Amino acid sequence: MTLILSLLVIQGLFGAFDTLYYHEWRARLPGLGAQVAPELKLHAGRDFIYALIFGTLPWIAWQGYWAGVLVALLAAEIVITLADFVIEDQVRKPLGGVFPGERVTHALMGIIYGAMLAYLIPVIGQWWQLETNLLPAPYSTPPALRWFLTLMAVGLVLSGARDLCAAYELPHSGWPWRR
Repeated sequence: MTLILSLLVIQGLFGAFDTLYYHEWRARLPGLGAQVAPELKLHAGRDFIYALIFGTLPWIAWQGYWAGVLVALLAAEIVITLADFVIEDQVRKPLGGVFPGERVTHALMGIIYGAMLAYLIPVIGQWWQLETNLLPAPYSTPPALRWFLTLMAVGLVLSGARDLCAAYELPHSGWPWRR
C-alpha cells in the first residue's frame, strides 16, 4: 500500500503544480469566473473526489460494498478528467488555448494515475470480498506519508471550494486575479 500512497503523493504534487502554476498563475482561471465556469466546476468536482481518496485511503480500508463506492469515485474522476480535456479546449480557445507544458503535465498525471490504479485494483478486489465496512487500514504505512496525504486532502478541498466559488463569481473568489 505504501507504493500506492506514494504514487498518490506524486499525483498530488503534479496536481498542485498544475493548479498553482498553470491554472492560477499563467491562466488566472479563478479571475475569469463565468467565462471559464464549466472548467472550474469540473476542477472542483475532481478536487472533492481526490480529497476523499487522499484523505481516506491512508487511513481506511474500503471493504465489501464500500469497495464499489471507491471504484465509482475512481471512475468518476476518470470521466471528469476526460470531460475536462474537451471543455478546457473549448473554454480556453478565446484565451489562446491550453499551454503546451500544461498538456505535458496532464499526460504525466494520467500515467501516474494509471500506475496507481494498476496497484490499487488488486487491493480493491481483496476488499470487495470482505464484509462491508470502513475499518482502520490494516497495512503499515509511514505516518509521514499518511499525514502528508491528509494535508493534501485539505488543500484539495480548499482548491475545489475556490474553483466552485469562482465559477459562480462569488465575491472575492477570483482574488487576486479579478479584473
